[in-house]
Amino acid sequence: MSAVFQFQDWVITHSQRAESALDRLLDSEKTIPHRLHEAMRYAAQGGGKRIRPLLVYAAGQLGNSINEQADQEKNAALDAAAVAIECIHAYSLVHDDLPCMDDDDLRRGRPTVHKAFDEATALLVGDALQTRAFEILANANCDANIRLAMISALAAASGSRGMAGGQAIDLESVGKKLDLDGLKQMHAMKTGALLSCATALGGIAAGLSPAQMTQLLVYSEALGLAFQVVDDVLDATADSQTLGKTAGKDAAANKPTYVTLMGLDYAQKQAKTLQETASASLKEFGSKSAALKDLALLVVNRAK
Repeated sequence: MSAVFQFQDWVITHSQRAESALDRLLDSEKTIPHRLHEAMRYAAQGGGKRIRPLLVYAAGQLGNSINEQADQEKNAALDAAAVAIECIHAYSLVHDDLPCMDDDDLRRGRPTVHKAFDEATALLVGDALQTRAFEILANANCDANIRLAMISALAAASGSRGMAGGQAIDLESVGKKLDLDGLKQMHAMKTGALLSCATALGGIAAGLSPAQMTQLLVYSEALGLAFQVVDDVLDATADSQTLGKTAGKDAAANKPTYVTLMGLDYAQKQAKTLQETASASLKEFGSKSAALKDLALLVVNRAK
């Protein structure tokens, strides 16, 4: 009889793995210029749920073990991918918090980078974390085709057709009316693109087939939308201390959200429906997909 999957133990183990990889692959604070590298570590290692690295590791479990060397290369690729996508995510938050963007003083329960350091340093932190992400993938100790595929996936998800483009739409939409399709498109780019990329990176490292990658995309697109729906619900219902960031900013800034467009009840039901869609898409992977299914539940049921 196979052992029952213990999700909380898995999360603890792989969160620690992500933290260890971050510490190892980010430059030391002793690296010149000291203040910039200190601020980069402040941004990337300052807590957070590590959902994206966890998705990388969970998707990486879907492949088959071939031999010891292949497994070692896969693990190296997974660690590089987990750190790279967290660097991109951290950079996006640093820039998002700047006065010219969302202008926030609080992130993950402590001062934002431009408050803890200064605006110019925060701008450079974002720039440097972005380039470091691709340097880490380029130097990963795995097959060159795997490295190239991961770099391509992360670049597409981060740029004007992905996260950066979604942020641009978000800024352009302040005070305007978006229909449901427009809202979905914005969030699929702004939030969903990196979440989808995290699972794709894990699948690439695991050597999944094109058909399996397609199934993984169904999962990640539903998960990405669910994540943003829950974010909108929490922004409307939770307090700043619970969230670790300023609550109610979307409404105060007159931004379109699922709650303002469709109502709180619809948003909560939609998040649950999306979680069910995500989990159902993983049927063919069997017990190997347990971590991905539980991560979808974690996203929908989280309180911050």
